[in-house]
Amino acid sequence: MERFADRILAWWDRHGRHDLPWQHPRSPYRVWVSEIMLQQTQVATVIPYFERFVRRFPDLAALADAPLDDVLAHWSGLGYYARARNLHRAARACMAQHGGTVPASAAELEALPGIGASTANAIISQAHDRPLAILDGNVRRVLARHAAVEGWPGQRAVHDRLWAEAESRLPAARGADYTQAIMDLGATLCTRSRPACEACPVSRDCVALARQQVDRLPSPRPGLKVREKNLFVLIQQRDDGAVLLVQRPPAGIWGGLWSLPEADSLEALADRFGLDARSLSTLPSFGHRLTHRKLTIHPACCPPDAATGIQDSRGRWCKREQWQALGIPSPVLRLLECLSEFQG
Repeated sequence: MERFADRILAWWDRHGRHDLPWQHPRSPYRVWVSEIMLQQTQVATVIPYFERFVRRFPDLAALADAPLDDVLAHWSGLGYYARARNLHRAARACMAQHGGTVPASAAELEALPGIGASTANAIISQAHDRPLAILDGNVRRVLARHAAVEGWPGQRAVHDRLWAEAESRLPAARGADYTQAIMDLGATLCTRSRPACEACPVSRDCVALARQQVDRLPSPRPGLKVREKNLFVLIQQRDDGAVLLVQRPPAGIWGGLWSLPEADSLEALADRFGLDARSLSTLPSFGHRLTHRKLTIHPACCPPDAATGIQDSRGRWCKREQWQALGIPSPVLRLLECLSEFQG
């Protein structure tokens, strides 16, 4: 029987994605940026962010020299902002410790912030055309089904079994193509729901398909509980249109981004700035879903005559052209855009 890798490569040659922006031109820096963006994010979502990001930061030096606020602004809306902070820190480490280049060894890459074994191998494989094992979400799904590996992939024993499966199936050559091919297979055919098994090039020896287990592999994370949280945010606007934004702490939700002042209740929000809660006018609440948390955001507007006297040690009054250049969480950005359009 034709080898697993050969069948996937033959399928990819005909049906795979060959025109992704980080493939043309392909460089270690562009591959690295794309791999960080693709962590827990789909290709279609990443493409416009990647193109905008590399226009602003075309190489390692440009990224390392940029202020973190600028980097976060170009990441705004993509989510998982720790990725952007780690990317920025890693770029500076590359400039200081690796002569301004992206390292070509797995050990050196894994020593950089935000890069684990799979991401390091994906970068080396695609940038230097070396066959190396990877285990992103798409590849885990392909291998868990093809080898019928039971258990949640986040468990060490399951991860190690999948890693061994990945290493055992590598081709002798075409490392970059194979890495892209097996990711494409998981993203387009071996999908989480309604997989197209009839079109899959490795379906004839897929153990999960033979056992009718495709729909339950890979096993879901046990006991994942989504927490709910109410977030009250205060819109304070001066006569010149500037709004007060505060920078969030580096850790936690939206770490390091700029947002509206917030509290857990309307009363606490008013108390924070010495206001009477009854003087605040409320806007319709709306929801926003994070990976493990469901937020309900309750906007409130400060009386115009009180806004100019409000101060916050972490705050900054920003006009539209100023806050558009900051990293702002997507639900807050939508709120500011709606406010600006309504007033415009």
